[in-house]
Amino acid sequence: MAAIIMVMRTIMTMATITTTTTMLADAALHRLLAWTSPAYPVGSFTYSHGLETAVEDGRVRTATDVAAYVEAVLARGGGWVDAVLFVHAYETAGDAAAFDAIAELAGAFRGSSETALESRQQGGSFLSVTRKAWPHPTLDAFAARWEGRPMAHTVVMALACAAHAIPLEPALHGWLHATAANLVSAGVRLVPLGQTDGQLALAALSHAIPAIAAKATITSLDDLGTAAPDLELASLAHETLYTRLFRS
Repeated sequence: MAAIIMVMRTIMTMATITTTTTMLADAALHRLLAWTSPAYPVGSFTYSHGLETAVEDGRVRTATDVAAYVEAVLARGGGWVDAVLFVHAYETAGDAAAFDAIAELAGAFRGSSETALESRQQGGSFLSVTRKAWPHPTLDAFAARWEGRPMAHTVVMALACAAHAIPLEPALHGWLHATAANLVSAGVRLVPLGQTDGQLALAALSHAIPAIAAKATITSLDDLGTAAPDLELASLAHETLYTRLFRS
């Protein structure tokens, strides 16, 4: 019996080492983690997607309120648009003409000047940083074609994921999680909330993200739209707030 237990322990240890080594050697995983990290230098921490307005006028006061606001962004607002465009951009990454059509749509699909800035500034920064740290001819070709034109963050990220062989499903989940985490972080600073409350909000959102991602993968561009007028109005009102911590 002791010998059997020893063999089982050895097998389990070898399996653990193999799994860990595979994960550490997976370049695609490391790229995705880097690109969706709040430390990636695209300036995401400066944007709240109108959340600052909702906190200012008293609509968002608790961690539950923050989670509800962010879920509306992801399920019915700008985050939903980004998710669907992410899928279509990823799927057309190998066809320059088709991809450019998605990129053009994404660059225009914003309800306010501030959310347009939010997307375009981060898109340009993401492309610049990623071309230097993780270069790829596909990214260089897009940069050459698109020089001087507004580029949405979601399509640039999708293009990078496709070019570097990161599968669509984890890439999309990573994108949605990063969006949620950034807005929850903004809520923690604005309300303000404790760090644990922020994590509770993010944990609640993690239950909604799989369904949002699944729906995004089967939604056509003809069916794409938003159903969150309060979010758009919050973004528009943010432009004239007396004091502002965020750029959107």
